[in-house]
Amino acid sequence: MEVSAAAAIAIGLTAFGAALGAAIGDGIACSKALEGTARQPEARGPLMTLMFISVGLIESIPIIAVVIAFMLFGKLG
Repeated sequence: MEVSAAAAIAIGLTAFGAALGAAIGDGIACSKALEGTARQPEARGPLMTLMFISVGLIESIPIIAVVIAFMLFGKLG
């Protein structure tokens, strides 16, 4: 296997790992927000606001990882 082929596979695995981690983090954040809303319905507004901020920050990680992967993939050729 050539070095560029191995690097392309590594880039794909890196993006996959970032997306998988973000999906797990999103699931945990949303489940805890729903759990908090079920326990204390009057706190729904602040909980949802914090959840949306958290999900936005969690989702920035795979976006950055994919951008870095594309930049590295561009350097291979």
